[in-house]
Amino acid sequence: MGEQQEAKQSGGKGDTRVEPGMVRFELLHEDASGTKARRGRLHTPHGPVETPIFMPVGTVGSVKGVGPDDLLTLDAQIILGNTYHLMLRPGEALVGELGGLHRFVSWNRPMLTDSGGFQVFSLSGKRKITEEGAAFQSHLDGARHFLTPERSIDIQETLGADVIMAFDECPPSTEDRAYLEASLARTTRWLHRCVKAWSRERSSLFGIVQGGLHEDLRKRHAEEVCAVDLPGYALGGYSVGEAPEAMHDGVAYSAPLLPRDKPRYLMGVGTPVDLVTCVEHGVDMFDCVLPTRCARNGLLFTSEGKVVIRNAAYARDSRPVDPACTCYTCRNFSRAYLRHLFAAQELLAMRLNTIHNLHYFLGLMAEVRRAVAEDRFATFAREFRARAKAQEAERTRGR
Repeated sequence: MGEQQEAKQSGGKGDTRVEPGMVRFELLHEDASGTKARRGRLHTPHGPVETPIFMPVGTVGSVKGVGPDDLLTLDAQIILGNTYHLMLRPGEALVGELGGLHRFVSWNRPMLTDSGGFQVFSLSGKRKITEEGAAFQSHLDGARHFLTPERSIDIQETLGADVIMAFDECPPSTEDRAYLEASLARTTRWLHRCVKAWSRERSSLFGIVQGGLHEDLRKRHAEEVCAVDLPGYALGGYSVGEAPEAMHDGVAYSAPLLPRDKPRYLMGVGTPVDLVTCVEHGVDMFDCVLPTRCARNGLLFTSEGKVVIRNAAYARDSRPVDPACTCYTCRNFSRAYLRHLFAAQELLAMRLNTIHNLHYFLGLMAEVRRAVAEDRFATFAREFRARAKAQEAERTRGR
């Protein structure tokens, strides 16, 4: 029985019905093998989401390289939309007029939208932050815009995602401490404005904890954000310049600061090792452009390590990308064909590569859920990291 079907048939711990527009988290199991890993279920108006979960990123209303039919075949349970990009093109008013983001992109499963904060603050010289909000220039045409907490919530509610994110500032984790302290205080004030603007009718608001790599700042901000009763909470500001080990240590400290009975979302992370390691520390939800971006650049993730499909070594290779993989790409096409498509700059290369990488990431999370449910996650995580390290060392030697 598949997880989606199981979720429909199982009542879990009590009534699983969800009020219109609201999400609810059901903590199903906590790993007993010495980690903080959890198995849960997020109930949403558009169906359940089994956690831990990886969410493919659909920046402008599409996951690059694949269609909704591919995503359904891959059993992607939830995807992301990007507030910044959608407000600029085609505009949230048009999306709302056409029935909301789910109908606009033909996706009937859950969706999450970010607040636009990360994109605005990554514009560097093209934006200015004030107490009221963020003024910025569009990367498309240079037009000037002003995004406030209230405006971000209004855009996201018009889009109609199941989960919407509070408007925050996302400084690099390595930013100067004085700047981080001022930023945190402003983000907390912005959160209260987001809550006041939030209608609670169509979407569920998650708060975001910042603080860089400073444990005391993370603790302080977690206390401030979690003092506001919300359907879920996120960790932001990781994997934006620091070493992976520093990020893992930061998440190990910060994730348990978030409420046990609410979903914990680590934003913008990451590699397969990042996912496994941060599940170990108690994270439930992840998103990252990595699998789709790498697919478009010819880097494929496999059970045997990374494969750079553009390399000449695969020109006559009749094997599938991953002999252990059951995705559409691996069932039907050789490495030689995929290399040919990539070298010829055929659009099909992007689709087939993306299908494979998303299958790998989503399949990995299914394995993670099973390991947590069976109380063997500590062994699973340790062996996965050791195998990944050995595979990367072998790939480096073979260059």
